[in-house]
Amino acid sequence: MDIKEEIAQLKQQKDFVILAHYYVDGKVQEIADYVGDSYYLSKVATEIPNKNILFAGVSFMGESAKILNPEKNVYMADSTADCPMAHMIDIDKIEQVRKEYEDVAVVCYVNSTAEIKTHSDVCVTSSNAVKVVRNLKNKYIFFIPDNNLGHYVAQQIPEKEFIFHDGFCHVHKSIEANLVQNAKKIHPDALVLAHPECTGDVLELADFVGSTSQIIDYATESTNEKFIICTEMGVFYELSQKNPDKKFYSVGHRQFCPNMKKISLEKVVEVLRNPTNEIVLEKETIEKANVPLERMLELAEI
Repeated sequence: MDIKEEIAQLKQQKDFVILAHYYVDGKVQEIADYVGDSYYLSKVATEIPNKNILFAGVSFMGESAKILNPEKNVYMADSTADCPMAHMIDIDKIEQVRKEYEDVAVVCYVNSTAEIKTHSDVCVTSSNAVKVVRNLKNKYIFFIPDNNLGHYVAQQIPEKEFIFHDGFCHVHKSIEANLVQNAKKIHPDALVLAHPECTGDVLELADFVGSTSQIIDYATESTNEKFIICTEMGVFYELSQKNPDKKFYSVGHRQFCPNMKKISLEKVVEVLRNPTNEIVLEKETIEKANVPLERMLELAEI
């Protein structure tokens, strides 16, 4: 029995479902039951019947799945896979802003810890941030932790006043405008598709800006055949699966998240054999963090 067959067998025997983010290795995406960006996986986590969830992603994703499904067991494929940006905001800063601004909503990117979510008013993902923030009644928006996504959202909603934080995704920040310009010279007939975690000067060069899943959809629906992709390279697997005759290029360097790439088939099967790396959260944390996540799902549907 090879490793893929064992994974399939163990999933059925132990009532596991595997959720994988687009940024993990393609071999892991291939064996997952659901593959998507953080928003899609957040929704899926509330709809699946399985008792056990194995998350092939970073820690905040597993925490979100646990918060939305407190009665289920959530396990991480790798307990050390974390998102540095999730730790780039602290509670003291949030409380300071609340004191300074009376009518403020703390809008928390889902790429954040469970603790930070407990001090937030609503969560957002890159795919629903504009819609959710537009539906808020507050005048002031404190957008945490990602600075680049916050500025992108603010441009779409000029009627609101934004307070920005200085957090960032190191992968998207490494995609610099000069690299994009060089890639365009090499591939002049390629469209540039960028994630809103990229810096503003990169977004200005883009033909399309959207979340990971929106980038995939755009490339799939487009009649163009060549694309420069400004996000983590794990997405190339799904892009190629859906578009085998199209060409996808990086900006010329490794757009690589080392935490996402910690996850392998070997680690997945280890957890299925002997369930470890379980996400454990206090009941109070789950209840408080669930409020902004549920509000996100509610406002995204309006």
